[in-house]
Amino acid sequence: MIDFVRGKVVHYDTEYVVIDVRDVGYRVFTPNPYQFARSGEPVTLFIHHHVREDAIQLFGFATRDEQAMFRKLLDVNGIGPRVALGALAGSKPETLAAAIQSENLAFLTKLPGIGKKTAQRMVLDLKDKLGAVDERWAAATTLQLSMDAAPTKPETNEAWAGAKEALGGLGYREVELDKAWNEMKDNLTGNESTDILMKKALQQLFQG
Repeated sequence: MIDFVRGKVVHYDTEYVVIDVRDVGYRVFTPNPYQFARSGEPVTLFIHHHVREDAIQLFGFATRDEQAMFRKLLDVNGIGPRVALGALAGSKPETLAAAIQSENLAFLTKLPGIGKKTAQRMVLDLKDKLGAVDERWAAATTLQLSMDAAPTKPETNEAWAGAKEALGGLGYREVELDKAWNEMKDNLTGNESTDILMKKALQQLFQG
């Protein structure tokens, strides 16, 4: 079982990075590939080794907390690796934990791939099962969880409003997000989902 990999990023896409580990390239799916793509130095990804009948996949994370929350999300009925990955692309693990404990469905349903029923299952299945993980995140339970408070500018569509709020939850400043939007909006079709806009914005942010 692979627990982590360490090496240089030799290729990246919107959903994964390829890590060169002693001349072997590992394709690792990760919430935000562009955070690793910027570094010219070796990076460490903490791995969830996912085995199915038809595929063996690696999912990688920048921290142990992300790895732990990913595995907790997989325990929820109806949540697979891709939905769990999307949830972590839209929120920090401590914010997710706080939202689940406070039964904040408004926050959870704005994460990529999470509908109302799935959000309810997350609360039902995980509220009392986060255990020791929560102790490390106790200080984070006072974080702002409402994703409806931030005003949106007239030119932003609903999908971008959701993407912007989620990226704000990851720590990006409004001025950075507005700059990314202005630089990418002319190349959009208008049909992009919140998840796609988040990935495009992250790519723009990491390109500078």
